[in-house]
Amino acid sequence: MTFNALMGTSPNGDELPRAGATARLHAVISGHWPSEVLLRLRLRRWPDPAEPHPRGHEVAALDDGGYAHTVDTGAGRVTVQFTPEPDTAPHSLEHSDPPTPRWRAAVLTEGVRPDDPEPAALARALADALRSEGAAFSATEVATLWEAMPLLRRYATDDGALADWALIFRDHYVENSVGFLLAAERAGFSPRWIYALDKGDKTLRRDRVHGWFLSRGYRSATLDNSVVNGTATDDEVRRAREVGADVDAFVRAAHAEGRRVLMVDDGGIIALGSALDRLVTEQPDAALELTVSGLKRISAAADMRLPVLNMARSQVKTHLAYNEIADSCVRRLRAIVPGEKFVGRRVLSLGFGTLGARVARALRATGCRVTVVDTDTLALVRAAEEGFDTGRSAHEALRRTRPFLVIGTTGEDALTEADLALLPDGVLLAGFATRDFSLLSEGRVATKTSDLPGVGVRHTLPGGRSAVLLGDGRSLNLYTYEGIPNRGYDAYRAATLIAAKHLCRSAATLTPGIHLGVVDDVVREAGLYDAYYDTYLADTAEPAETGAEDGGDAHE
Repeated sequence: MTFNALMGTSPNGDELPRAGATARLHAVISGHWPSEVLLRLRLRRWPDPAEPHPRGHEVAALDDGGYAHTVDTGAGRVTVQFTPEPDTAPHSLEHSDPPTPRWRAAVLTEGVRPDDPEPAALARALADALRSEGAAFSATEVATLWEAMPLLRRYATDDGALADWALIFRDHYVENSVGFLLAAERAGFSPRWIYALDKGDKTLRRDRVHGWFLSRGYRSATLDNSVVNGTATDDEVRRAREVGADVDAFVRAAHAEGRRVLMVDDGGIIALGSALDRLVTEQPDAALELTVSGLKRISAAADMRLPVLNMARSQVKTHLAYNEIADSCVRRLRAIVPGEKFVGRRVLSLGFGTLGARVARALRATGCRVTVVDTDTLALVRAAEEGFDTGRSAHEALRRTRPFLVIGTTGEDALTEADLALLPDGVLLAGFATRDFSLLSEGRVATKTSDLPGVGVRHTLPGGRSAVLLGDGRSLNLYTYEGIPNRGYDAYRAATLIAAKHLCRSAATLTPGIHLGVVDDVVREAGLYDAYYDTYLADTAEPAETGAEDGGDAHE
């Protein structure tokens, strides 16, 4: 029995199981499955009538352009029905021409004896395999993504110095991370010796990124930021320690083969905790740190005996990347509350640092009246001289303003329990660093909560007032969102690759500790800023040629 035969239709068009159906539906999965994947799973497509089927296998073409593959286990039948999905908007940031075909796979069993678990186990295994394999980006999608990052392609040239290095990459699972690791391959890292770690944010296509990493032969797992920040549950800590142990094994295996290990990290996990109680206890041989919080952890660790290049405070991140990050913050904010009025309304912005200043300016340009709070007096002076209303504390600002929106970009607790009592009823809270509103997201104050699917969590405060924490209490620009356009992060990812190649070539000559000037020097010497200007900004110059430095096709 096929999936369509099992399903009926409700008055509103939803599909419902037919009464009296004898088959059991186990899973319905949407995805893209290349022919080689289907062959590996022994699920044939477009059967040739003249070709003999394996014993117990039957394949039938269906009227809707799909097909059904049935396996008779002897104790019941397992069927996977593939139905082509209609064309929809791209399932990636870039549109490809022609679009990647997508299918719906329904896995079901029929005629199963109640006492035999084999067919159900086979159905579950097929569903798990289809779910994993079908999530990966297609070759066409990755080729289009690769084309959208010309600066990264330019610097993804083979470098013999990387041949004996392994790479650990911990960052958000977004599309530009796919581009970076593809470039790392082109530069000389072996796929077998790449370990990718997701920070755990609910980015829109994290499953597709994870699936593609696995399809390339990388190791891929999650080392959640909540563990790094000390806000995880016991179960999350247990899982993180399992992943940390696997990373340690990866480092030991690399060293046993005579390889050195480079870590590109967003959070400083190599320095998290005491030397004997870290998630990752095996030290890499060199590191690139992408965040200020990670630099603080590494600086505080007395036993860090490796060179660390500082990407977090580099010129390329300060002057180029943060503009794109701020843009993604404001776009996500407007998208998550599309019915909200912004123009003319009061916003309280907590933090006027590299990110906070850009977000505050963008909101003012939208028409918001922005009040800025910062504990750094010099930052407060800058904000005041730019014409912002300012205050030394959130408490002071909330006593004299009624914001409809409070923005957090501090990376620390931005509101105290006393501040909560001053929040206007119905206020929106948007945190762009994980700890900004952790007082609420971690449940450190007693509030009644109710989920607002796709929006956030409503907290009922003492006195009956409410506040809506947008997203999941982590960085809002990464909540069910892709974040930064691939072209927007092209220069920063290219700079990271340039710095990584330099570090692998010169690690033996660099002293242990954090190095900032090295990144700025090698990025400028590589000509990245000229290439960036010519590619994206100049009206008269031709885009920078990739020529011999082109990273090549996305897939061989």
